[in-house]
Amino acid sequence: MADNATFTRMDESTLDDWMKIGAATAANQTRVPEKILSLLTDLADITDGFGTDQLTHCLQTAARAEADGADDEIVVAALCHDIGKAISVPGHPAIAAAILQPYVSVDTYQMIRVHQDFQGQHYYHHFGGNPEARETHRDSLTAEQFELAAKFADDWDQTSFDPDYPTPDLEHFADRVRGVFAQAKFM
Repeated sequence: MADNATFTRMDESTLDDWMKIGAATAANQTRVPEKILSLLTDLADITDGFGTDQLTHCLQTAARAEADGADDEIVVAALCHDIGKAISVPGHPAIAAAILQPYVSVDTYQMIRVHQDFQGQHYYHHFGGNPEARETHRDSLTAEQFELAAKFADDWDQTSFDPDYPTPDLEHFADRVRGVFAQAKFM
């Protein structure tokens, strides 16, 4: 306990307490990528009527991004784009984006945050949704962010439900996950 903070209320904390907390948080940062890999593994149990489980879908999405020459940050974000489904399917884009936000660029964060509406162009019409929902984001994204989100949705995400696609395993991406989640940008 000597290495732990001593306060019982934050308004009674000291700089020394926060130095201890900061050091412990930094020392334990390696748990983050391992937790991400664990959450991704959990997606193998979620099919929800699709032709592939959600882990396979995420692996295929990342593999397509990789094959297109995307950098490691984009490939890892593609891998993690549906990680929120381990918690809540309706809220999954916001969950995935929030998990990624401290570790990726604003452009990558925005790509994941809006991916559902961008992908909706390919299926929203089937249940009365607006297939042009991506257009609602045009004013809140830069042109580059809009283009990246469209590429993600159109070229990688919506095409990745193929049980016959040559899909790498999670270990193929594990070192990149560890690299991207090695340290939050605010630390």
